[in-house]
Amino acid sequence: MDQTVISTEEAKRKSVDELLKELSSNRNGLSSSEAKRRLAQYGFNDIPEKKENPFIKFLSYFWGPIPWMIEVAVIMSAIIRHWPDFWIILTLLMLNAVVGFWEEYKAGNAIELLKQKLALTARVLRDGRWIQIQARELVPGDIIRVRLGDIIPADVKLIDGEYLQVDESALTGESLPVEKGVSDVAYSGSIVRRGEMDALVVSTGVNTYFGRTTRLVEEAEVRSHFQKAIIKIGDYLILLAIMLVAVIFFTAIFRHESIMATIQFALVLTVAAIPAALPAVLSVTMAIGAISLAKKEAIVSRLVAIEEMASMDVLCSDKTGTITKNELTIGDVMPLDRFKDGDVLLFAALASREEDQDPIDNAIINKIKDDKFIIEMLSQFKIEDFKPFDPVSKRTEATVRDKRGRIYKVAKGAPQVILSLVSNRDSVADRVNEYVEASALKGYRTLGVARSDSKGRWRYIGLIALYDPPREDSAETIKTAQSMGVNVKMVTGDHIAIGKEIAHQVGLGTNLLSASSFLEKPDSEAQPIVEKADGFAQVFPEHKFRIVKLLQNAGHIVGMTGDGVNDAPALKQADVGIAVAGATDAAKSAADIVLTKPGLSVIIDAIKQSRRIFQRMNNYAIYRIAETIRVLLFITASIIIFQFYPVTALMIVLLAILNDIPIITIAYDNVKYSKEPERWNMRIILGIATVLGVLGVLESFGILYIGWVVLGLSREVLQSFIYLKLSVAGHLTVFMARTRDHFWSVKPAKPLLLAVILTQLAATLITVYGILLPAMGWGLALLVWGYAFIFFFIIDSSKVYVYRLMNHRGLRFHR
Repeated sequence: MDQTVISTEEAKRKSVDELLKELSSNRNGLSSSEAKRRLAQYGFNDIPEKKENPFIKFLSYFWGPIPWMIEVAVIMSAIIRHWPDFWIILTLLMLNAVVGFWEEYKAGNAIELLKQKLALTARVLRDGRWIQIQARELVPGDIIRVRLGDIIPADVKLIDGEYLQVDESALTGESLPVEKGVSDVAYSGSIVRRGEMDALVVSTGVNTYFGRTTRLVEEAEVRSHFQKAIIKIGDYLILLAIMLVAVIFFTAIFRHESIMATIQFALVLTVAAIPAALPAVLSVTMAIGAISLAKKEAIVSRLVAIEEMASMDVLCSDKTGTITKNELTIGDVMPLDRFKDGDVLLFAALASREEDQDPIDNAIINKIKDDKFIIEMLSQFKIEDFKPFDPVSKRTEATVRDKRGRIYKVAKGAPQVILSLVSNRDSVADRVNEYVEASALKGYRTLGVARSDSKGRWRYIGLIALYDPPREDSAETIKTAQSMGVNVKMVTGDHIAIGKEIAHQVGLGTNLLSASSFLEKPDSEAQPIVEKADGFAQVFPEHKFRIVKLLQNAGHIVGMTGDGVNDAPALKQADVGIAVAGATDAAKSAADIVLTKPGLSVIIDAIKQSRRIFQRMNNYAIYRIAETIRVLLFITASIIIFQFYPVTALMIVLLAILNDIPIITIAYDNVKYSKEPERWNMRIILGIATVLGVLGVLESFGILYIGWVVLGLSREVLQSFIYLKLSVAGHLTVFMARTRDHFWSVKPAKPLLLAVILTQLAATLITVYGILLPAMGWGLALLVWGYAFIFFFIIDSSKVYVYRLMNHRGLRFHR
């Protein structure tokens, strides 16, 4: 049997009315046989996850942005039995596939370790008796019992019992528990904070509120900007390679040269031109970055999210649990008549009970913990009786005895309820109403406190304002993000007044709008509203989802932080979805980056690290394009103009090995992160790479002239002479490509410097002593090194001038 919910067969679902009608005739619950039948009909109560076959995932790395030409090259190598080329190309292709698959596989496992089921078991009435079953086996029509601490396993209609207090913060963003009674609906994934009731299961799996949210997650599909950039780079180099190889091929035909030899050389040249190692190097760069981020308490589940975070210019941040602590705190105390602040807190504490773990009680108890005077006064009272909060009276009440033996009552609850209770209501009513209204404008919720005297007459003691405070690091984090060019927008399901007050406290703009301001408008009208707003309040999951899409359509790279189920669709749609510490499983599985450290400060570390990684990838892309132009254009021009093959096929293979594989150490290179969001600016990348490549071609013709005309070297030695120059100058190009200023402006990392020295020492020894290639001696080798260094300084200075020229003309790039 397919163990997934049959979401397409909505017609099979019984309506709530039908289920209630069925319930009225049978209070013993479903029979075991009927439960099995419905389980077969509806499927298990799971939210099905979209999982990829690992083998298919692995194969996908062979068919990425640039691969089809590489596969063709492998096939051609086998056809003409050019086995060295076959194995070299296949090895590079395998390297890319293995690295990409393995790093994402490891990151995926890290996320899997974070995942736990929201509800493992449920108490259900079957065959007239209560039993405990796996929550995933529930079906519509089941009667279950939910109580304190339970995670509700399905959407249910409450049918029996006094009341529940349900924490729906993970679903709606609302901080305070919601009161539920008979006939109310409680949603899957919410947590019971108080009370115990029986409930009728009405929806399971993808038909629940949680499940519908998950559907939105599955609809969210985003194509990586990294993938788009790689496609553009690959297309540019492939097109260039095809054009130049075609020129060589037709030139050979025109000159009646050996077709087989020409195909062989064209094949090897094509392989050298196509950046087979480009995806591998960039994947390794991001993988190393992911490991670094993990040390900073950020687990990366999608490697390309690192590059997206570097480009992020808008951060949509959920309020509850992200900017705020998701815990109630006392914001203000207002005593009435002759009472003082301490009196209000003392009597509020007497009307609270720590073992109930009520959020309001916890806020009061936490407030007085460090007040020695109130703690001492509490020890002088004894609780004779305690009535917990219930939705009918809307207050808690305690009967207390003081040290003199006097007995009286204390109560706390809704201000208007307390006002109706007290005898001094006429004298305090105006002040109470004014305070409640003023607190509401600031987004605070208000609690009234009263006590009775020996004759049972109640007096209003005072009022307490409660709110969900910002995290300690939120304001500083937001300020730092803004200084780095990231526009932070608050997006919350809470009331607009609460959102504005929190926004003010953490340094965000207070131009918060409700979802209705853009909900009914077409995208063309809604887009500028979303862009200009500082944030949004009273929004649902589909609203957050649309906000992210509108910002993306406006050209923004959007990040989304969140912790609740209601954040999951937007986390998935965003270019960078960030699940904060303590997030729900739904948020973690939808996010690209999962924070394991509380607060938002780790996001700043992640942004800085991602921008460093971006710089390394950008530098490598410039180097690889420049190197392809430098080698391919020089070889083609030499063949056409001088009818001379400056290097052999074997030399091209050696260039590919010695210049590309060690360059993977660029992933460890020292770079300066940008103070602004990064973007793949293809005009800058291709422009600078073309300048470096063309100047490199001129440099190569210079060495060809020296070796051929000035020194009169033999054909074989001349080819070794040119090969060494191409190899040495190629790695010197790395040092030019990695900075926008002179090459010495940023010190290279030791792994990169060591890799360059070792590979070029190997290339020199090969040509000096004739290993695989004709020998040419130390004299010519030193000449090549000296020549390459002279042009290194000349071309580097030209590069700096071109960057400044581009900057003067307004082309966007970061230092």
